[in-house]
Amino acid sequence: MIERPSLDEYFLEIAFVVGKRATCLRNNVGAVIVRDKRILSTGYNGAPSGMEHCLEIGCIRDMEKIPSGTRQEKCRAVHAEQNAIIQAAIHGVSIAGATIYCTHQPCILCTKMIINSKIKRVVYATFYPDTDSLKFFRDAGVEVEYMPFKLKHEISGGNNLQDLTTP
Repeated sequence: MIERPSLDEYFLEIAFVVGKRATCLRNNVGAVIVRDKRILSTGYNGAPSGMEHCLEIGCIRDMEKIPSGTRQEKCRAVHAEQNAIIQAAIHGVSIAGATIYCTHQPCILCTKMIINSKIKRVVYATFYPDTDSLKFFRDAGVEVEYMPFKLKHEISGGNNLQDLTTP
């Protein structure tokens, strides 16, 4: 018998699936905003609407050898968390009091947007080299939970599960 995932595991797995749409060459990042067990919005990292993606033209950060976690302004992509917040705003959906599930720890820019959007809880599966973001969350009273996660995939239509992700 397959063990039923917790709600946190369920929504975090959905964030990993959303991240499959990412067009970043460095990281596939997904985010899901949830309140009262309902998905309000999703986002993944990629170029702004109507612009060429890094998959098509290359990564400026790689070309300029910019280390991860630094100089986010030199990234062509809109981050997954930003896109999830933007999608909620476009569609008039309040995300105040919600939880955001992220494949990766939010960077400082996303952290500030999460705080100002009144999201109350952040669950993430992969560390990101930005310790300032965790301090900001703590100072703002936003609950943060690191949840190591392995995305599993059922194979052969049976009960065999295969690890797809090992963050």
